[in-house]
Amino acid sequence: MAVTIRAFDLEDYESAMALWRTCDGIGLSADDTRAGIARHLARNPGLSFVAEDNGQIAGAVLGSHDGRRGYLTHLAVSEKYRYRGVGRALVESCLQALRQQGITKCHVLVYGDNSGAQAFWKQTGWFLRDELVIMSKMI
Repeated sequence: MAVTIRAFDLEDYESAMALWRTCDGIGLSADDTRAGIARHLARNPGLSFVAEDNGQIAGAVLGSHDGRRGYLTHLAVSEKYRYRGVGRALVESCLQALRQQGITKCHVLVYGDNSGAQAFWKQTGWFLRDELVIMSKMI
């Protein structure tokens, strides 16, 4: 298996969505339509990536920033590619792209009951911010 990391293109949408649907802990919403992901990619060019093996999507991640802080969401790796460095490579691609745009700090949102994802992020040097609470509102 020769997995390569490349920029996420809108043509990857169907494959990425199929992957996200199979992964526990990925919270899909009405904003994850093809049009929603197209807006995300247009607003954040070069910050989202896929892992590909022989034309098949093995992993995906969405990256973004608000001008000050980076954000990673929807990190998913196909089960048969896990524990092979694919997730780390996807994350590092995002972080490198964010650094090139002058971003020096990045956040990731993880469900509180997703212990597997929390373990992954901690093992890769991320730390828990337990002094913060995320609040949302539909507008």
